[in-house]
Amino acid sequence: MAQSSTGNGIPEVKPPVRRIHPVLRVLLIILAMILGLFAAGALTLGLILTMAYPKLPDLDSITDYRPKIPLRVFSADGVLIGEFGEERRNLTHIKDIPAIMKKAVLAIEDDRFYEHGGVDYQGIVRATFANLTGGGGGASTITQQVARNFFLTSNEPTFLQKASRKFLYEIPLAWKIERNLTKDQILEVYMNQIYLGQRAYGFSSAAQIYFGKKLSELSIAEAAMLAGLPKAPSAYNPVVNPKRAHARQQYILQRMRALGYITEQQYNQAKDEVLNVKTDSSAFSIHAEYVAEMARQLVYAQYKDETYTRGLNVFTTVTKADQDAAYFALRRGVMDYERRHGYRGPEAYMDIPTGSKEEVESAIEVALADHPDSGELVAAVVLSATPKEVHAVLASGEEITISGAGLTFAANLLSDKAPPQRKVRPGAVIRVFQEDKNWSVTQMPQVESAFVSVNPDDGAIRSLVGGFDFNRNKFNHVTQAWRQPGSSFKPFIYSSSLEKGLSPSTVINDAPLTFTQTGGQVWQPKNYGNKYEGPITMRHALQKSINMVSIRILERVGVNYAQEYITRFGFDAAKNPPYLTLALGAGNVTPLQMASAYSVFANGGYKINPYLITKVTDGNGTVLSQAKPDKADDEANRVIDPRNAFVMDSMLRDVVRGGTGYKAMSLKRTDLAGKTGTTNDSMDAWFAGYQPKLVGIAWIGYDQPKSLGDRETGGGLALPIWISYMAKALKDQPMVSRTVPLGLIEANGDYYYSEYPPGGSVRDLGLGNSTLTPEEEKKRTEVKNELF
Repeated sequence: MAQSSTGNGIPEVKPPVRRIHPVLRVLLIILAMILGLFAAGALTLGLILTMAYPKLPDLDSITDYRPKIPLRVFSADGVLIGEFGEERRNLTHIKDIPAIMKKAVLAIEDDRFYEHGGVDYQGIVRATFANLTGGGGGASTITQQVARNFFLTSNEPTFLQKASRKFLYEIPLAWKIERNLTKDQILEVYMNQIYLGQRAYGFSSAAQIYFGKKLSELSIAEAAMLAGLPKAPSAYNPVVNPKRAHARQQYILQRMRALGYITEQQYNQAKDEVLNVKTDSSAFSIHAEYVAEMARQLVYAQYKDETYTRGLNVFTTVTKADQDAAYFALRRGVMDYERRHGYRGPEAYMDIPTGSKEEVESAIEVALADHPDSGELVAAVVLSATPKEVHAVLASGEEITISGAGLTFAANLLSDKAPPQRKVRPGAVIRVFQEDKNWSVTQMPQVESAFVSVNPDDGAIRSLVGGFDFNRNKFNHVTQAWRQPGSSFKPFIYSSSLEKGLSPSTVINDAPLTFTQTGGQVWQPKNYGNKYEGPITMRHALQKSINMVSIRILERVGVNYAQEYITRFGFDAAKNPPYLTLALGAGNVTPLQMASAYSVFANGGYKINPYLITKVTDGNGTVLSQAKPDKADDEANRVIDPRNAFVMDSMLRDVVRGGTGYKAMSLKRTDLAGKTGTTNDSMDAWFAGYQPKLVGIAWIGYDQPKSLGDRETGGGLALPIWISYMAKALKDQPMVSRTVPLGLIEANGDYYYSEYPPGGSVRDLGLGNSTLTPEEEKKRTEVKNELF
């Protein structure tokens, strides 16, 4: 130790020099450099933010949040039947989002959301380190995701580009959003805006698309499944990638338990819950595709492109019960016809690969993609086939066995003698359906059909099915198919005759008729089965749908008068030319026109206009338009005499009681009326009928008109569809009787206009006591070329 002497001789002791350990010196230097870098970075960031913040975009799109909301179509009882728009979304306010859904989202996306100021700095450091070390990861808060989704693109491929965007734009935007919106407002925007796959935007829409439920109906397990979608909607899609989606759902449930959002008991129950995910995200709980498309077209005509983004809600007149009844009645009627006319053979053939199982499954999946399911009718590829047993595989990968009665329909094409091009063999694509756990072979129908029902008091459409399968054929046969109505048109000719002095008791000669046109060609109309009754009353002639009687009636009233008269019911004169063939329904009508026309008989003589939409509202529930239908009790809408409507109703009731519509008596009601219709060569089959509060029209035929079969009639084809629908629609409905209107005389068991009393009306036609004028007699023998 160094010493020195002081003045008094005591040596002076100097303190030792303290030296910093080399390691500590290095650490201090590094720390100083880091602090310097942080200070420089902070100054740089502050400068950048000072420059960038004023240039940040306005937040109007968030503070005045108006997302693109699709057009939604509902039944009269509030069931969603259609949705149209690029983005499937249902705006839901934060107060209406269940707590469990919010907790599931926060658990996986941002559990500190209500604590930070828009940016989670701990998360940024953690994510930065992970990216630098190649691990990947992200630390965007919900607020940052809102900023990115609304204002920024997300196509920066490298970490440096992403980091640059995050620091220069995303973080400042997040701060700005936090300063202008409350936490609940930010979360509300996020949960409505985020994309969740299947064209679903927002959790409310996703709940409907993936589970067919409202948000409030979701279980914990379902909420956790949806919460896993924002990070990667495709990768964690439960429809496309069920295994990966399940793994992420389980992780989210663990997070919810760890954060105390759910109890141990709730966790155990949720993790084992089996979820029923909708594999067809476009499917609705009601088959009303034609109704939804009609509504879309009507709304688009008024609102144009706003139709798909404004969030319009369209409420229709159809009810779920009526629509279901009509849909299944039509499908059953068509398939009954198919079964009667034999199996045509497989839809296609494929070569099953001999490679690996994966190759076989892939090839079958590709083959079946061209044969989509149609309701209960599903496509399958035959793996092996014998006359007693067929093994096949569905698009889902499920292998099925068909045997016994399930093979009866295809038995002729399972035998060794079946032609190779139609034989059921390995590689054949066949159509099958399951009933009571047993599979059967069937086929997709080639024939088409239509059904519509309306309320005759105001024209509200209660049900509408425009074809067998909308996805296969979008042509709406209810509104677009102009077909010959056949004998179902006869009541309108009969109605016109009542105004010309005829009555239900007028006797008409049912005998063969021959008409010669001005060129020598001969027209000889015939009755069904070529049978003739001789003298018969109008009432009984309508019951039996006798052609000759209808022709004689039209001769009497005059074709020009009849053509004008039928326009009262809503028919187009131009599509129903003034020739004698009009008596046999040789013009053209649509099923919807027939529904409107028969409503006149049902409601006592008033013309109503069928309508589909009751009201249109915006997203806030404000009514934008409201239907104001014509009513049957408004005399301004009367088109025929109430006496005429009553008499025609009494005659059409007799058609049901003991005529061609007798099968309808299986409903055990006394207030049913209607008329069958079968056109020439059985190309169209109809039944038009009603109960005083409900009109129903059923039609069946081929799009390219051809015979339905020699023995096929409206009573055998269309009437069963009508009966099936009415059995459900009229269940528990009281019987309705009609009051005889003033001006009718009841005598000899029938009704007469008071101005045409018994003895004063036309008593007979075609019995040798002709009352035709010479000019009418001349016209009777002439038929225009157009008849042929």
